[in-house]
Amino acid sequence: MKQSSRRQFVKSTAMAGVAIAASSTVRSSHGMSNEEVRLGFIGCGGRAGEHMGTFSKIQGAKIAAVCDPDQAKIDNAQKSFSPSAKGYVDLRKLLDDKEIDAVVIAACNHWHCLAAIWAMQAGKDVYVEKPLSHSQWEGEQTILAARKYNRVCQVGTQQRSDPMQAEIKKFLHEEMALGKILSARVNRYGVRASIGKRSTPLTVDPKVDYNLWLGPAQDRPMFREKFHYDWHWDFNTGSGEMGNWGVHVLDDLRNNIFRDSVALPKRIFGGGGRVVWNDAGETPNVHFVYFDTGSIPVVIGLSNLPAAPGNTKSPKVPGPGSGYIAYCEGGRFEGQRGSASAFDKEGKLIKKFSGNSGNKLHQENFLNAVRARDPKMLNTDVQVGHDSTGWCNLANIAFQTGKTFSKADTKAVQVPEWNALVEEMESHLKAHSLDIEKADLKLSQMLTVDPKTQRFVGEGSEAANRFMKREYRAPFVVPEQV
Repeated sequence: MKQSSRRQFVKSTAMAGVAIAASSTVRSSHGMSNEEVRLGFIGCGGRAGEHMGTFSKIQGAKIAAVCDPDQAKIDNAQKSFSPSAKGYVDLRKLLDDKEIDAVVIAACNHWHCLAAIWAMQAGKDVYVEKPLSHSQWEGEQTILAARKYNRVCQVGTQQRSDPMQAEIKKFLHEEMALGKILSARVNRYGVRASIGKRSTPLTVDPKVDYNLWLGPAQDRPMFREKFHYDWHWDFNTGSGEMGNWGVHVLDDLRNNIFRDSVALPKRIFGGGGRVVWNDAGETPNVHFVYFDTGSIPVVIGLSNLPAAPGNTKSPKVPGPGSGYIAYCEGGRFEGQRGSASAFDKEGKLIKKFSGNSGNKLHQENFLNAVRARDPKMLNTDVQVGHDSTGWCNLANIAFQTGKTFSKADTKAVQVPEWNALVEEMESHLKAHSLDIEKADLKLSQMLTVDPKTQRFVGEGSEAANRFMKREYRAPFVVPEQV
């Protein structure tokens, strides 16, 4: 499909959306539980390869098409997983393919929502990787599209499909085994290397269709060393570690501590910076945030730096390096991917939980919902994925709107977990010979969110709300009317 025809495509699919949805429903309703679902993959990088490996092992799932702006990735996907799969450079041509029932979107973050919306307008169901959105507004538009076209849209926080999660919620909330939950902490500590800093802009391989790779993002020079993957650390295309891994651990928090009762926090206050490396990245490699939920206070600590120069491991922190802690009247609960532990007030282990990552189960859950034409079956429906992504988007906004860090200003929040986190970050930076007051960190104002409009209000809101919707590069524009 030519770029110039995108507007006509959107209009025609909007008119035909109900009919397409109906025809898909009829086709599925006559099938058996193992009816073949023909999948198109949008994005053929590392995470997509993991998905292809998983879906290829599920009965009734067929990898029918693969798409990527990088022809080399298409070739590799076909060779590794499905030699018979059609190859597309332009996702719009894949979406025109009537033989594709559903798409798996594992492209860069800035493409997630637009690709999902176009797919649903074209009558496809969608499995979209986390984070759902690159900005809050486009996530809202994706929900509207899913509801308008009656599409199944699963977000890839796969731990939602781990049976362990139901056991945890029963333990914490039904049995009240540790009493009332008083506060919570979330961690994401994982070492990453510098992405380098070139003196001249990076030259993109001519075999990559750079216009299609950019899509909704702005055409700006890149000064990192590698083209692929390190887009995560550029706000033009990625969401930093907060959107990359933070969304997983914050989703666990929302699921197990709040049982999804808190869509977004009422207030947010955070600091961070990109320190030590002096590379081309924009997103923070140390990030610490307080979330006022109106009930249980929450903090998150994040770092990509090692414990000290020359060290290969992350600093030691309370609880799992990637996970969460619920501090309760009768002890504490520590959860992470695949396992969890409960401790009494004296620190004695009283119960262990064993699970898995949710991989395969999450993909099976999606396929079952597709066949049944029932989005309510999904373990991470688009609304749930949007809410968990929202915490990450707000955390990034707090960083982006922050002013010069002052430790005295952190005292605006008097929550023990927050105070402890700030002290930890000070020690962490000191190990790298950095003074927290002079380390070029930022600290936001206390930002307030209106629960009805889900927009910032009050002091600092004008600057913060500018980040709720990005500027799109035509013709790759998330539509106002889906």
